[in-house]
Amino acid sequence: MTASTRAIELANIAAQAADKRLGFDIVGLDVSNNMPLTDIFLLASGRNERMVLSIADEIEDAMRDIGQCTLRREGRREGRWVLLDFNDIVVHVFHEEERMFYGLERLWNDAPVVKLDLADADAEADESEQAEEN
Repeated sequence: MTASTRAIELANIAAQAADKRLGFDIVGLDVSNNMPLTDIFLLASGRNERMVLSIADEIEDAMRDIGQCTLRREGRREGRWVLLDFNDIVVHVFHEEERMFYGLERLWNDAPVVKLDLADADAEADESEQAEEN
């Protein structure tokens, strides 16, 4: 079993939103074979608590814009590890220290990596910066 097309689409939207708020080390893991509740874990990191919360907010806004509701939200008070459940995908936004400590990539090392379309988001950002300069 592999992640659904819808889950991949949602993961890309969430990844682009995280990238927009300077999230880094953004990785999608197809957990559909081992996790009956979701298809993809999307992992992203922020350098401090404020950045983690900003990334999580941007992801929720982007998902809300396409009509996708957040089913569960955890960790917003501390801003160290925010978990956002969108049913088909679960987004983990980590402070970089928490990400290293908990090592979800190590726990899910047998899960295939989902190809994310972040290059397009980077190119669009570069184009808009160049347009502002001109």
